[in-house]
Amino acid sequence: MSPQQSSSQTLPIEATALRRVCAHFATGVTVITTGEPGNSEAATVNSFTSVSLDPPLVLFCLHRQSRLRPVIQESGGFVVNFLARSQEPLAWAFAGRESAVVENVAHHRSEHGLPILSEALAFLSCRLIEEYDGGDHTILLGEVVELGAPSQDEDPLIFYRGAMRVLEDELSGAPAA
Repeated sequence: MSPQQSSSQTLPIEATALRRVCAHFATGVTVITTGEPGNSEAATVNSFTSVSLDPPLVLFCLHRQSRLRPVIQESGGFVVNFLARSQEPLAWAFAGRESAVVENVAHHRSEHGLPILSEALAFLSCRLIEEYDGGDHTILLGEVVELGAPSQDEDPLIFYRGAMRVLEDELSGAPAA
């Protein structure tokens, strides 16, 4: 039996097996922020992707029971904050059900009043366009209405195999991109 055959699984797919296999896909780490002053929320999310350049659309997924979802629905928008390698503590602070408070973190407001994490690597401020059923998650589609990349000299924070990680230094022997 080949290694590929021995590690394969047939239906039904168990949630833990799916999580374990998907952990082999490296993603960036984002914090989604939304809400008005005094009613702002945030959550760490790695299920983000760019969808379209014309029109400028992005999406991310949230658990159906997320505390963030009703605040996004009320505000009509959200901000995707791309985290830098130095922001791992911030990623963990917004990762749990009981998370940090946006007002206690350095931030400023978008043109539409949504919170942007001031030390983020980059951000996309979006208008909520649509929500789609995604099983135990909801897929939120947004149109980018404002963007910025103020910290272009920092490396991103990466999530891989269940852990926060950073890009390896060029000295590791990997070819430079």
